[in-house]
Amino acid sequence: MADAPVLARISRVDACEIDTTGERAFQVAGSGGRGAGSAAIPADVSLCDDCRRELLDPADRRFRYPFINCTNCGPRYTVIEATPYDRIRTTMARFPLCPACAAEYHDPRSRRFHAEPNACPACGPEVWFEPGPVRRDEGIRQSVRWLTNGLILAIKGVGGFHLACRATDEAAVARLRERKRRGNKPFAVMAADLAQAMRIAHLSADHITALTSRERPIVLAPCRQDLDPCLAPAVAPGLAVVGVMLPYSPLHELLVEAMPLVMTSGNRSEEPIAIDNDDARTRLAGLCDGFLFHDRAIVVACDDSVTTVVDGRPVPIRRSRGFAPLPVALGRSGPAVLATGADVKATICLTQGDQAILSHHLGDQETLETQDAFRAAVTHLTALYRVRPAAIVTDLHPGYFSTGWAREAARASGVPLLVVQHHHAHIAAVLAEHRRPPDERVIGVAFDGTGYGPDGTIWGGEFLIASMAGFDRAGHLSPAPLPGGDSAIRYPRKTALAYLAAAGVPWAPWIPAVAASSETERRVLERQLESGLQVVPTTAAGRLFDAVASIIGLRHEAGYEAEPAMVLEATAGEIPGLPYPVAVAGDPPFVLPIGPIIRAVVRDLETGADPGTIAARFHATVVRLVAVGAAAIRTSTGIGVVALGGGAFQNGLLLSGARAALRADGFEVLVPELVPPNDGGMSLGQAVIGRERLRSTEGAA
Repeated sequence: MADAPVLARISRVDACEIDTTGERAFQVAGSGGRGAGSAAIPADVSLCDDCRRELLDPADRRFRYPFINCTNCGPRYTVIEATPYDRIRTTMARFPLCPACAAEYHDPRSRRFHAEPNACPACGPEVWFEPGPVRRDEGIRQSVRWLTNGLILAIKGVGGFHLACRATDEAAVARLRERKRRGNKPFAVMAADLAQAMRIAHLSADHITALTSRERPIVLAPCRQDLDPCLAPAVAPGLAVVGVMLPYSPLHELLVEAMPLVMTSGNRSEEPIAIDNDDARTRLAGLCDGFLFHDRAIVVACDDSVTTVVDGRPVPIRRSRGFAPLPVALGRSGPAVLATGADVKATICLTQGDQAILSHHLGDQETLETQDAFRAAVTHLTALYRVRPAAIVTDLHPGYFSTGWAREAARASGVPLLVVQHHHAHIAAVLAEHRRPPDERVIGVAFDGTGYGPDGTIWGGEFLIASMAGFDRAGHLSPAPLPGGDSAIRYPRKTALAYLAAAGVPWAPWIPAVAASSETERRVLERQLESGLQVVPTTAAGRLFDAVASIIGLRHEAGYEAEPAMVLEATAGEIPGLPYPVAVAGDPPFVLPIGPIIRAVVRDLETGADPGTIAARFHATVVRLVAVGAAAIRTSTGIGVVALGGGAFQNGLLLSGARAALRADGFEVLVPELVPPNDGGMSLGQAVIGRERLRSTEGAA
């Protein structure tokens, strides 16, 4: 195993005796299109050190060639059109190998032996800059000049287009933010190298490990402004962290050698990332000043992956380029199912044997374009693996696009449709990645924004007794009124006023959330709460974070998903807070009242406590809620394992604090490490729940 190839992932070793074959030489035979599609599809891999040295060596024939690669690096998933994985079934098929590259490809001693995307300037893809066109290396140099001068470029990369500008240029970053209509949502920054990344962010050894991994994700780390070059304030307004990444393709290596760049997805808000040149010219023309194109086609749009580090361990936030579609080992075989995930941070999951294959990030299913991308991903992934699912699994929410698609697809293919509750899927995803037995019951704490409950209300602050086979609701945060349902998410001040009213707190004008609301808005909301018209009860932890963020004056309108909670976390800093009192009320399912928390926040505000102190105390209180709820369930059941899932656990303060408190109380704690805690990991949970339901049905038959 010590001599395994660089990219090898050894999941199992089987030893057996076989008869001699009579062959005297080793060869790689052509596949001829055979195979059942069971081999893992490789993910895209960042530029290796050997290729980087050749890229920057003036004596090398691939000097400054932006598509240099070998068997240890380069595009994979984004160029594979069909399996088995041979060059003729990739988008490199239109580039016949020149004699020099062909010799490398067929030589077992070469680092490029059967490197399917192998290419060089004589036979491979090329780049060009527009307006122009200015071709090849001069096009790259022209791009660098334009970026240096404060212009915005659309750059075609490995998994799609980026919109890029100089990260130290406040005017350029602000202009990009305005053109993309991005609000205050933070941008990611690509640094030229690790030294430059360390001038942008405070990087621990664990941050560096994640940053320099072969997947090269965006890594969220504390931002620093004390060294030159300072990032433009418009990169991540209001936040204490910045997303930083290193160049992962040779083209990026050549572009960022002079300066850090903002690199954001090449799309308009709520649209899929552009991957086709003509489509990019149409959709991105108003967002950029120029283009850097290439002629290697992209099969699937793969956004950059995003990870954070909590307690020295990576926690994925978005699992896409570099990770997709690498399988998650489940530890036991089962029937093939297709799970459709949720409508936010959508992914799909296909199971095959003892593996679960998650798709790349598909975005929020709000537009026809993203829905088309969802359908294309289903077609592509099932075709690559040549799997006909025995069932389709989807979310309980009747209004999700993915649920409606699943219903129609199940009917058309004649397979069962299995419906899974949102928070059960969150917990099952954690159990699956930790390979827990399917019938093991754990205490599942699922904290997120919204999820449809079987009772027709919005859940999101849940304590479950759960296994992959089923769940019971053991407790939850006390319900609060959500005026307008999901539409209130955009206006945290409305949620704040509703939570204040539910807690019996008058709408005093000195409370920032009240001051931020017009008199007309307050009157309408008051009548709405009295009548109950279009008011949905919710237990969602995410809405509690929204309410507190507005009550203490941090955010009254959300420019992007979870902005109030992210700003609240940033405001809390790392100073431990003294939690407000919490208690368990009622018999199972018990209730953890949030009214006392709201009243305590207002008292602190009235006595002059600063937002940072209140934010820290609030985070400590939510940690205490998790610990108290879990302890109450253990008392009645004896269960000593807790699984934490749901988007609220993207919050590093909450995840770290909850894990520490639970461990101190003697619990074994399972947290997401391979798939995101947010809805991006839900399809995995749905898939394993679906497999267990099929097993139980087959067993009963």
